[in-house]
Amino acid sequence: MLYKIAVASSDGKVINQHFGRTETFYISEVNDNRSYHLLEERRIRAICMGGEHDASALNTIADKLADCKYVLVSQIGPGAEYVLNQKGVTVLVIRDYFDNAIQKLMEYDEKVNFIY
Repeated sequence: MLYKIAVASSDGKVINQHFGRTETFYISEVNDNRSYHLLEERRIRAICMGGEHDASALNTIADKLADCKYVLVSQIGPGAEYVLNQKGVTVLVIRDYFDNAIQKLMEYDEKVNFIY
């Protein structure tokens, strides 16, 4: 395994969830042979309460995603992005099909990090 990607999605097909409102993150594992597969679904309690966030709940979700290199969402607030970045997780705001986005991300990551 090279790394994991967490995707905020309501259906596992489209990246269509705001970070604070998602209840499921689909975790994919990118392998050495430049392929990926769905590893698991991580169910969480949504933390967005009309613009208000519980800081401890945000940290709990960030801890649950800390083993992922990337988190793909349709929207995220700056505070949540900051907390994830502090855990070493890169956040990308993308509205696309799950498969398209992960393929593009793998190509980007390979170029940037020289993964062979």
